[in-house]
Amino acid sequence: MSSGGLELPPGDSGHEGGPADAPGGVSGAVAAGTVSLTAPTAGDARAGAELDWGADAWSEVRTRAQRAGRAYIWLNLIEQRLRSVVGAVLRPIYEPVHGGDDWVVAAAGPAGQEWVQRAVAVREVSRRKGYLLDPADDNVLSFLTLPQLRELMVQHWPCFEPYFDDRREIELALDELEVTRNVVSRNRALSRAVLEQAERASARLLEVLGAGSGSPSANRLPIDAVEDLVGDRYADVISVHPDRVRLQRQLPAEDLFGGARRLDAIGIGLNLLVQNFSGRRLVRLTEAGCRVRLLFLNPASSAVKRRERELGLRKGELSRSVEMNILHVRRVRAGLKDPSRFDIHVFDETPRFTAYLVEGESSGIAVVQSYLRRARGMESPVLVLRGGGRGVPKDADHGLFTTYREEFESVWEDSRPVS
Repeated sequence: MSSGGLELPPGDSGHEGGPADAPGGVSGAVAAGTVSLTAPTAGDARAGAELDWGADAWSEVRTRAQRAGRAYIWLNLIEQRLRSVVGAVLRPIYEPVHGGDDWVVAAAGPAGQEWVQRAVAVREVSRRKGYLLDPADDNVLSFLTLPQLRELMVQHWPCFEPYFDDRREIELALDELEVTRNVVSRNRALSRAVLEQAERASARLLEVLGAGSGSPSANRLPIDAVEDLVGDRYADVISVHPDRVRLQRQLPAEDLFGGARRLDAIGIGLNLLVQNFSGRRLVRLTEAGCRVRLLFLNPASSAVKRRERELGLRKGELSRSVEMNILHVRRVRAGLKDPSRFDIHVFDETPRFTAYLVEGESSGIAVVQSYLRRARGMESPVLVLRGGGRGVPKDADHGLFTTYREEFESVWEDSRPVS
């Protein structure tokens, strides 16, 4: 379950108000990027005017809610996982002697008597008022908070030591999460830095506690907790970027193409691959077993001339650029021991999109852009799609990855090979 890229909106900056609440110890002054909903002073507006919220204020509120929601999902996962681990390790030790829910009280000991009795009281109130919807939660352990679960783990570390190598790593990750937990529980603005820190700490902690998703193929955009839970709202679209520059900040070419077992690309000049992934690296990728099929727009076609006019380029400028890219990948293919695994084709149709369909051992990813009349590929919006493997919606046949895969195959059948 990870970061990188398994995307719900990331965080912004709103700190707790002191060194213990923000990584940089910001205090007093509002940090850059902080979401602020403070009311105007008496001298700034008429009495009562502060009750009105404009579009900017509502936008800030939605930003707060989005970040808090994302953080809450991570905290929820961590608390459930830690509760499961604590129960699995300590219950067999204390329950045979103390029985029932008393084993939690016994495990807490004198040092935790106050908070464990509070958890018992809250459980009783929840019983009487009918708040318990799941019988599985009708136990004291389910009413312990993250700091209390951590305390049980620390107190009984010799019991957990056979299962986990590094106590320090677990405690550091939980320390990082405590900042986020305080902000979310008090409904205050969450900074981007603190949210990203919490996501990294959560992913690391889930991995240490044995609930990680393992390493995704080539570490390309690992599936995160939010995508796992709400990804089906957006078919298989996992992120959208206004242009390719912003895409490459999050997903460099090495992360996209590295470790691929199958690489299919279609477009005018395929600059994302040709200009950002070295020929030597492409040779090693193919020699390692990757099947490569590259589909360029024919530089001698009338479609290239129309595209040059759309972009306001000089006659022949785009066609020469495409020819250079084709010559480059031909040299790559010529250096292979088995050139049959590296196919280069050209097509003569009007180019409608560029797509890089990359598949690894267990998952795939696609980067797709539509061609706009007045914008170069570098300036066009980008969709990133998840294809195959864990984290993809069950109805993946109706996802966009499959649509672009079918479109690629259709154009490939009508294309011509480059000798």
